[in-house]
Formats: sequence, C-alpha cells, structure tokens
Amino acid sequence: MKDLLLYLPDYLRAMGITLWLSACSALLGGLLGFAVHALCRRRRAAYALWRAYVWLIRGTPYLAQLAVIYFGLPSVGIMLSATGATILSLTLYSAAYFSEIFRSSWQSITRGQLEAAEVHAISRWQSFWHIQTPQAVRFSLPLLGNQLILTIKESAVASVITVPELTMTTGQIVANTYTYVLPYALLILSYWLLAQAVSLGIRLLGRWQTSQG
Repeated sequence: MKDLLLYLPDYLRAMGITLWLSACSALLGGLLGFAVHALCRRRRAAYALWRAYVWLIRGTPYLAQLAVIYFGLPSVGIMLSATGATILSLTLYSAAYFSEIFRSSWQSITRGQLEAAEVHAISRWQSFWHIQTPQAVRFSLPLLGNQLILTIKESAVASVITVPELTMTTGQIVANTYTYVLPYALLILSYWLLAQAVSLGIRLLGRWQTSQG
C-alpha cells in the first residue's frame, strides 16, 4: 500500500492525460462529424464518400486504425508523436460515430416542420440552424454522452504506443510493485468515475435545456 501511495502523483498525471486525450478527440470529432453532416447532407457525391468512410471506421477495430496512423504515416513523411497520433486517430474514429448520431437526430425532426418553414419562406439554412438544430441537439444529448464515454474508454488503446495515460501507467505501477489487484481495481474505478461524471453532466445539461425551452 505504501508503495502505491508513492505512485499517486503519476497516477493523477495519467488521469489528466486520459482526460486531455478524450476531451480533445471528442471535441474535434464532434465538430468534424457535425460539419460533415451539415455540408454533405445535400450533396450526394460527398455524402456517399462520407458514408463509405463511416462504414470503414465502424467496421474496423480502433487499434488497427491507430496502428495505421502511428506506424504508417511516417512512411509517407508525416511524423507524429504518440500523443498526436492518438488524438488524430481518435478524432477520426469518433467523428464517424458522431456524424451518425447527428444524422439520426436530424431525421427525428418531423417533415411537417420543414414544410411549414418552406411555406413561410424560411431558407434551408435558416431552417437547419434555427428549427432543426435546437431540437436535434436536445434529442442527441444522451447519445453524445454515450459516445464521449466510449471515447474515454477507447483512449486506453493508446497504451500500446506508449502514451502514459491511465492504462499504461497502471501497467508500469504493477511492474514496479508486483501488486496486481489494487492498481487494476483503481484503474477500473477511475474509468467508472469518469463515465459517471459524463453521465451526470449530460443529465444536468438536459435539465437546463428543458428549463430554457
């Protein structure tokens, strides 16, 4: 137990790295997924390409995608640090899922509202931003929260390319202390607490939106 306390600063630092990786990747992935959805939804060729990308990303393991970016890009002259490769790959990975969330959320808007907007000479972009978007965001909040939790858990894969996040740091603590149960129990507890914090934040945001609407 005393040995583990000596590693507490390293453990807290690793949790900060996990949060940094997850937050950056989720934010960039969400923005990319939303932007692509907004730009490609009316363009068949671009939409078809993006659907193919989503199909590829969702049909392959994230570990393989990370390996392609971290080990493959240097062969074409693009050098990335382990952290940079993780953020890039996790952003591209999460963007595919976020775009599907946005697509399903926008499809939940009834056609009658769009027809009413056309009758009142409201442009498509005005309808998109002022009528569809507020409703779709409210509908998608639980799904966005689930995807953020998934992104946090997938960040553990970065340990295979030596990013010192929670999983890799726990492995190092185990190797140095020869203690297995407590370090991995703390690892599981840490991810569980992060997931609960996200769930709580999404619920509070949903209640705030309801009170504002």
